[in-house]
Amino acid sequence: MGNPTGFLEVDRRDRAAAPPAERLKTWNEFVEEPGREAVGRQASRCMECGIPFCHGGCPVNNLIPDWNDLVYKQDWKAAIDRLHQTNNFPEFTGRICPAPCEAACTLNLVDAPVTIKSIEREIADTAWNEGWVKPQQARRGTGKRIAVVGSGPAGLACAQQLARAGHAPTVFEKNDRIGGLLRYGIPDFKLEKHHIDRRMQQMEIEGVIFRCGMNVGVDVTVERLMDDYDVLVLAGGAEQPRDLPIPGRDLGGVHFAMDFLTQQNKRNAGDPESRAAGNSTISAEGKHVLVIGGGDTGSDCIGTSNRQGALSVTQFEIMPQPPLRENKALTWPNWPLKLRTSSSQEEGAEREFSVVTTEFIGEDGRVTGVRCARSEMVPDTDGRMIIRPVAGTEFDIKADLVLLAMGFTGPRQQGAVADSGVELSPSGAVKAAFGEYQTSTPRIFACGDMRRGQSLVVWAIREGRECASAVDAFLAADIQRAA
Repeated sequence: MGNPTGFLEVDRRDRAAAPPAERLKTWNEFVEEPGREAVGRQASRCMECGIPFCHGGCPVNNLIPDWNDLVYKQDWKAAIDRLHQTNNFPEFTGRICPAPCEAACTLNLVDAPVTIKSIEREIADTAWNEGWVKPQQARRGTGKRIAVVGSGPAGLACAQQLARAGHAPTVFEKNDRIGGLLRYGIPDFKLEKHHIDRRMQQMEIEGVIFRCGMNVGVDVTVERLMDDYDVLVLAGGAEQPRDLPIPGRDLGGVHFAMDFLTQQNKRNAGDPESRAAGNSTISAEGKHVLVIGGGDTGSDCIGTSNRQGALSVTQFEIMPQPPLRENKALTWPNWPLKLRTSSSQEEGAEREFSVVTTEFIGEDGRVTGVRCARSEMVPDTDGRMIIRPVAGTEFDIKADLVLLAMGFTGPRQQGAVADSGVELSPSGAVKAAFGEYQTSTPRIFACGDMRRGQSLVVWAIREGRECASAVDAFLAADIQRAA
């Protein structure tokens, strides 16, 4: 490392954010730019730890010490080249990744990890601002065509890698814009959509074709695609939301989180309300909002509700409140279970842990409140731990809008999955071995959340890249057999 004593001389200073009162006025990103010199000082804290545990913590195995050292030396162009070796979209992960690399950092043993996520974002933003991100066109084409179903991070990474290998990928997206979860699942205040648009422009020059409004299995059959393309890649994500089938579920005002978030993202994109909302507008303005689910999607609902003008926001988590600090000796360098407060939760939300929802209460067909109880974890008859309500702890809470953000159970079965006839895993995901990505149906591959289940954007990027490599090897063998 360029400065082996940097971690002793420089304190950890992560990026600052605009005050909640200010950032709630807009839908824009609110993290403040510290400048290259300040980020360089933070990069100097990267240690010569012998074994870079951050590599293992990062799903795409970013070469973190390498580009930390380059940033310390202010060689930003070399830094983006090194970063792009493992990550197609560092401007995405530098904004929305939870940074398991920082949890694995050796300096996290003293709660002062290197600000890896912020450094990654600064490298990517600097590269775009300086015009260093250029299309990487293959010198020759192979003549092989690949249909990629889904334009989320897995599908985009897979398509870009295939185009750079000389193949001709076409990305099919059922929505009206490219991006999948990045476009319609993540609020603009976490990821402004111009970041996706400029990557699309780069990929189009590299040879990727985008087809929006094409729901594979509905608008076009898998059989037709298999006639026209050499390989089909299923990268449609895990979009089936987990429901809460309790009394009152059919009341108006009870919605899945993604329906709520998608509408706002469409409004921000300039769509008229009739197009953004379809048949039913979901708005938190002037309402008491209850978010059921304590994960990232729930936090996104909180930030969106507060920006829409909610009267109050409450978030329920069925699990007990995690500890404020993890036991480093037991968890490091793995991702620890501990209490985290997101930027959206900082903006205003009442958080309740160990709560199970038992009934939606309503009047005139609309939800007005929720009946709940405290929850406890107890062993079932077969020894598995289950969650059940505690007798005598029942209470009601007022709610005009309830958003279900309890995660996803896997890919939607209708459409491409059913039409392809691929074998499914016991969890309902498309069955394909990790590293191989081939399904039970010949010439059909699968990657990302559609294969592994609900996961991180950074995992989707890794799987998309590896799936592209597997498809490339498959096609290379096919070309060799034909020669």
